[in-house]
Amino acid sequence: MSIVDPLPPAIREVRDRRPIGQTLLDAGLISQDQLRIALLEQSRSTGQLGRVLVQLGFITETTLRDALSARLGQQCIDLTIAAVDPAALALVPECLARTHQLLPLHHDSERRTLTIACTDAHDIVALDALRSHCGHTLDIVIRVAADSQVRHAIDQHYGHQLSIDGILHEIESGVSEYKPSASGQPHRSQPVVRLIDALLVDAVKQGASDIHFEPEAGFLRIRYRVDGLLRQIRVLHHSYWPAMVVRIKVMAGLNIAETRSPQDGRISLTISGRPVDFRVSAQPTLHGENLVLRILDRHKGIVALDGLGFTASQLVRVKGMIARPEGLILVTGPTGSGKTTTLYSILNQLNDETKNIMTLEDPVEYPMAMIRQTTISEANRIDFADGVRAMLRQDPDVILVGEIRDADTAGMALRAAMTGHQVYSTLHTNSALGAIPRLLDIGISPDILAGNLVGVIAQRLVRRLCPDCRQADQPTATECQLLGIPASQGTIPTIYRPRGCASCGHHGYRGRLAISEILHMNDELDELVTHRAGQRALLQAARAQGFVSLAQDGIRRVLDGSTSVAELARVVDLGRARD
Repeated sequence: MSIVDPLPPAIREVRDRRPIGQTLLDAGLISQDQLRIALLEQSRSTGQLGRVLVQLGFITETTLRDALSARLGQQCIDLTIAAVDPAALALVPECLARTHQLLPLHHDSERRTLTIACTDAHDIVALDALRSHCGHTLDIVIRVAADSQVRHAIDQHYGHQLSIDGILHEIESGVSEYKPSASGQPHRSQPVVRLIDALLVDAVKQGASDIHFEPEAGFLRIRYRVDGLLRQIRVLHHSYWPAMVVRIKVMAGLNIAETRSPQDGRISLTISGRPVDFRVSAQPTLHGENLVLRILDRHKGIVALDGLGFTASQLVRVKGMIARPEGLILVTGPTGSGKTTTLYSILNQLNDETKNIMTLEDPVEYPMAMIRQTTISEANRIDFADGVRAMLRQDPDVILVGEIRDADTAGMALRAAMTGHQVYSTLHTNSALGAIPRLLDIGISPDILAGNLVGVIAQRLVRRLCPDCRQADQPTATECQLLGIPASQGTIPTIYRPRGCASCGHHGYRGRLAISEILHMNDELDELVTHRAGQRALLQAARAQGFVSLAQDGIRRVLDGSTSVAELARVVDLGRARD
């Protein structure tokens, strides 16, 4: 797993084995006089030098945590925004955690790892005690945290139920009631707070992309969107919802007093040892506020270009398109088809110190180092067209426009492409070829479009068959017709169907993959665009240069056992494969 180094440059530069006092001194965080005073105080109290510096007020606990993390080569963590995995807490008893001042954060049963937070990564006694209790086959991953945060987190999480069922039982039995503090923000030990934390952790562990909280007349429905489809997870009594919605709105920075207007916010947490953002949308409905949380897992959001699932020929086409020094490249598809992931992968491929990459997004989903990212919002008083005008004065090499919605935005994007910039954007069309009439329809001149449109990538996401339980079978006559297999063909290929097992939650599918069609513009296609040629003429010219449609690419995925016929037919019109 790639980890973004969270440490300040002044700390990163002195990462070595020097004593912590010398590390802080070299980083300019304390003076020589302060170090001398702290050493004198340490000789009297026999405490650790770092804690003495904090007690004297020379540095903060956060500074000490970052310095220790840098010196020991360990990643640091802020426990105030970290969500704890109940499975990890169950592995480490409270007495062991308190004795050695460590907090279990995440347990990965597949990789056999246990992530813990502690203040001293070189505490051999604590690590030996932990390994002795958990077994030597479990790898320990260490995150350095501030001492007071570790102590406070142990008090918060031990002695309380953190499983969803346990918390619900606690609420129903009346052991603890929801009582906000004077500031309106509840204490983390209260059941409703732990319930929200447990749901967020559970959704991330299940690989959900969205969490839906849907109030009905007498109950609250909770659903996760996993692999593109909604699954009902829980149904709770409607009396739980008022306290839950307040907790989520407080976490997202929303106005808890406003219940009649839509609101948008954001939550940032550390879950399973990595940063995860939740984009929160509140919508008033007949039975109360409906909340949807979009999960933005940075660890999954940015994928290497080679890891997007393109074939060798498709990858050559994409790399040929992004090698052009200027022009407009579009990614098309419906909402949730992975357009943002593809664009971020391309930007990640281009990102280096020689280029100035700037983006306009609504909103920014995944922060990326060295890229200037701007959120489009009414509060900023800027739209896509105005944003492109402003960015052109910032000397950009590459521009990402989140979405082309109107003629002004399309015109500015093409104007930027004509003036020597690489421009990337998304467009809502059903196919790659459909992008051309769509741009012409909103008022773009065909003479301007020809020569400045480099190419279009259209894509969909289909569920991947679980490799542990997929079942080989022969296609039926109807399936052969959909797949374009002639009835007279002697050898009928093997296809696979979903079955269901514990690995995939008995759904038969695990994860998703992209199917794509890539239209790389050339002189012949530009000439047809100039003369406003129809779809059929454009399709014939594209096929002459090796164009493969979404349906054809999906059939390839069915025949190689990655997905099923039923899943492909759910996403694309297989009839178009024969057109």
